[in-house]
Amino acid sequence: MRQPSVIARRVAAASVTLVVAAGAAACGPKDNDAKGAGGDSKPQKGGTLTVLNASPQEDFDPARLYTSGGGNVPSLVFRTLTTRNRESGAAGAKVVPDLATDTGRPSENATVWTYTLKKGLKYEDGTSITSADIKYGIERSFAAELSGGAPYLRDWLIGGADYQGPYKDKKGLASIETPDDLTLVFHLNKPEGEFPYLATQTQFTPVPKAKDNGTKYEEHPVSSGPYKVVKNENDGERITLERNPYWSAATDAERKAYPDKIDVRSGLDSSVINQRLSASQGADAAAVTTDTNLGPAELAKVTGDKALAARVGTGHFGYTNYIAFNPKVKPFDDPKVRQAIAYAVDRSSVINAAGGSSLAEAATTYLPNQKSFGYTPYDHFPAGASGNPAKAKELLKEAGHPNGITVTLTHSNDKNFETSPEIATALQDALKKAGITVKLQGLEDNDYRDKIHGVKTEPGFFLAHWGADWPSGGPFLAPIFDGRQIVKDGANFNTGFLDDKSVNDEIDAINKLTNLDEAAKRWGALDKKIGEQALTVPLFHPVYKRLYGSAVKNIVISDWTGVLDISQVAVK
Repeated sequence: MRQPSVIARRVAAASVTLVVAAGAAACGPKDNDAKGAGGDSKPQKGGTLTVLNASPQEDFDPARLYTSGGGNVPSLVFRTLTTRNRESGAAGAKVVPDLATDTGRPSENATVWTYTLKKGLKYEDGTSITSADIKYGIERSFAAELSGGAPYLRDWLIGGADYQGPYKDKKGLASIETPDDLTLVFHLNKPEGEFPYLATQTQFTPVPKAKDNGTKYEEHPVSSGPYKVVKNENDGERITLERNPYWSAATDAERKAYPDKIDVRSGLDSSVINQRLSASQGADAAAVTTDTNLGPAELAKVTGDKALAARVGTGHFGYTNYIAFNPKVKPFDDPKVRQAIAYAVDRSSVINAAGGSSLAEAATTYLPNQKSFGYTPYDHFPAGASGNPAKAKELLKEAGHPNGITVTLTHSNDKNFETSPEIATALQDALKKAGITVKLQGLEDNDYRDKIHGVKTEPGFFLAHWGADWPSGGPFLAPIFDGRQIVKDGANFNTGFLDDKSVNDEIDAINKLTNLDEAAKRWGALDKKIGEQALTVPLFHPVYKRLYGSAVKNIVISDWTGVLDISQVAVK
């Protein structure tokens, strides 16, 4: 996890491109019964599903994708050793077998993981999928020309840090063994109890070496899933998928694969997407989106129309928006000043700025409020719904600032309802009541990200957000609070520069656990401990509200992704 920069870019841009009023929170769909939504008739095979998206599905190569759980559209083509459980709500946050017979068998210290492939697995051309194909698929993800995927394999696999991929190193990675066509053995340089989660990443997709043509592979990747790519135009702007005749439901308990064809159309304006889904005319009646939320104004219109409101899926994803402090910058080196700001925050006004209570839920913990993360309720600096300026003034006085302070809050100018001017202004107004004068520094999004993630340029007080690579406390807490993750020359995400041996040791201890329920409890306890230092002020977990077409059936929205799972959708 020393290179989480891609994580943040993915999440900030939208974690599987999830964000407009972005987010995370608790319990799955609220506006519809997941299995019953979209009509009363039983889902059937056939028809064409249209996907209307704002962002193109670029880099459609399993090595280059950064998709937890296998992604949404990619998961129709790429199968992996494990995948997410395709169920609504909290049940969907579990990891389950995919190509493998189980979620992996660890050694006693979780440094060796063994997988056995299911029998009868086939590619789209009818050839058999082997363990060597998965090993090769992983190895090619190390090639510089195919970079972009998750950094964990480079960190976790023995020899991974120096490996440059199979195009330069024909010998491959000795830390991945394939003793026979159905067996893979992974040797790690440290205990990692959450390896089954990592095995959901698309880098674990099998790739036949004979069909690998490097950077052009994305034009026609060889399918191991229920659909194959028959057309990919303008770098993922339009992708057409049709059935893989050699995919067998007998080896795949997760993907329903109801439609005969998937037509992915991207590069559309978000307002156009919502208008088309709302109207549901022609092919748009059988359409969904995997990256466009309803905004506050659109949601208000939808709420007033019962027929439309019945076609809104509500989801939650592990994601937190928060205030970050740099304790190396005065006056934020004083914990009492940081605590004072925590007490002064008016979360009601912040939530209104984020689009209202339908699109954002108040947060007082850094970890999202889902069981899989180990959510442990706490509120070390209780501000109530609208802030506690009296307590804030008291702490400022104790810190030697009886007349208040003047500080600068850095934020992005991007209209994302997360780190944007609306949120910054709400905080400015609330802190003024506590004698804290806030000057706003708005930056264009690229400049903002560069500034807050540079050790030498990080401001003292700024807006930030983080989303999980999988539903666990590990990829949430370690990049932000593990002292060994501080990056001096590159993108740094440990913004509080916390390097506490007890925290680092506890992260290592939890990583040894293969009982994920027990690990979750420990992550929650660690979150509570770190929270006492007020290095961050959690603000809210956003909620996803997305329209789908009137002919769409079988809506499943899990707490892993927070969005409609198109592998479950039927249109007939």
